[in-house]
Amino acid sequence: MPKYDHLTHDELVRLLEARDRRDATRFGLVWEANEIDRDNAVNADFVALDLQPEHSTGAAPWQNLVIEGDNFDALRYLRMTHAGRVKCIYIDPPYNTGNRDFVYNDRFVDVNDAWRHSTWVEFMYQRLLLAKDLLRQDGSIFVSIDDNELFALGLLMNKVFGPNAFVATCIWQKRYSSANDHKTIAPMHEYVLAYRLSDMWQRNLLKRGEEKDRLYTLEDANGIFRPDNYTCNKSAEERPNLYYPVTNPNTGLEIWPKRTRVWSYSKEEHQRHVAEGLIYWGKDGKGKVPAFKRYKHMLRNGDGVVPTTWWTFDEVGHNDTAKKELMALLPEDARAFSTPKPTGLIERILRIATGPDDIVLDFFAGSGTTGHAVLKLNAEDNGNRRFILVSNAEASADAPDKNLCRDVCARRIRRVIEGFGDMPALGGDFAYLRCRRIAPGRLLDIEHAQVWTALQMIHRDTLAPFAPDGFSWAGDGESALAYVPRFSAALLPALRKAVAGCAAVTLYSWQPETLRQHIRAAHVQHEAIPESLSRRFGMKG
Repeated sequence: MPKYDHLTHDELVRLLEARDRRDATRFGLVWEANEIDRDNAVNADFVALDLQPEHSTGAAPWQNLVIEGDNFDALRYLRMTHAGRVKCIYIDPPYNTGNRDFVYNDRFVDVNDAWRHSTWVEFMYQRLLLAKDLLRQDGSIFVSIDDNELFALGLLMNKVFGPNAFVATCIWQKRYSSANDHKTIAPMHEYVLAYRLSDMWQRNLLKRGEEKDRLYTLEDANGIFRPDNYTCNKSAEERPNLYYPVTNPNTGLEIWPKRTRVWSYSKEEHQRHVAEGLIYWGKDGKGKVPAFKRYKHMLRNGDGVVPTTWWTFDEVGHNDTAKKELMALLPEDARAFSTPKPTGLIERILRIATGPDDIVLDFFAGSGTTGHAVLKLNAEDNGNRRFILVSNAEASADAPDKNLCRDVCARRIRRVIEGFGDMPALGGDFAYLRCRRIAPGRLLDIEHAQVWTALQMIHRDTLAPFAPDGFSWAGDGESALAYVPRFSAALLPALRKAVAGCAAVTLYSWQPETLRQHIRAAHVQHEAIPESLSRRFGMKG
């Protein structure tokens, strides 16, 4: 229990008054943020990224990013570079089961921890606040969870994104058989909570699938159709206007519906169906009950279907599917990550929430399933979706050399890109980056390569290594980005020529006033380093 001995009488009164105001005026999630241990990952340092070409894959410039580091640091960095640019976020955070799955301040939070749930909520809250700033106005976030924190997560998501942002709670069937030795009720599913940033978000339709197409087995001069029920579940007493006789034109028989199940259509609608040839009377035309012709080409959603909240394992995979996928790609390291998700599950989310040119973020990337799913979907529809994966090394005193991001996440994605075993190469690339903190008073120590990485991520869609000689340039004739690490008169001719050949240039340097004296043009915007990065990062002072 918390100790209050160090507080004065007035401080105690203010604390109680604040609690009473909170409890009296608020509906929602409340947790003991002041009583739990402070999250050591929460800091005020500037974050830089070190590009690691030796761990990257594909030729530069790279489109996709794998970031090693604490996701609190990575999210603050991405807020500087990608605010309002991400279309879809998917995360699979620790479920806080109490069974060594949630690490906080370098220790596992076990089931007997008095502040277990509040610690998890505070941990998630700090990261979801940052993630929200990254979403586009038409963006969405999907979060995997199980029963341990489902209700807390829902209230937390309402707090961060607003209750009107809720889209759905999807049920994922994670197992194909139950555990007969379970002590209570065996769990067969998990959840995916979906929230949108605003009502600008629109879901996509899913492919119909072969099983639905198999229903369309009949054809006439107007096209392929399936017979549909012509009656409804209302009685003649409930819908007297739907209780009337119809005539089979081929036999002349007058046919009444059952009094307990009348026609689905009024007399007027039925006459229209007759006139338009929409009634099916069986193969020989002598059926005793009419059916409605549902033509495939007249489907409201064309070849797509509205997604539902029920996701079966035969549609999106199950836990064993996920483990087999990881084993096929990482036979030597598959056990280094015990809770992967099947790629089919993430593919379902991406089909619902992304288009072919969108950015997808996963800041609990784990074994890299989200990146794998992005590459699979791009290969399928020739898309250009880009992924940003954030994963920690998860090194500890017991395993100081462990690096989950490098040895599991990045290695898996590399093998998906290049091909491995019987799996064909899907193509693609990624740049591997590592977070490094820089104290606020030491920002002048930032390296030129770190500056160039940040500037490219702010202004461009691709990333290339820093070239130490002269100035760095990225762009085309329409718009370009330039960085001058060290001013010298010798580089001016080449810089002037590059600037003159572009319609709009953003020019960063450590001596912007000096450079402005030599390059004055309406289409050139001069920015100061490190002040511009500090400002975008949100540092005070």
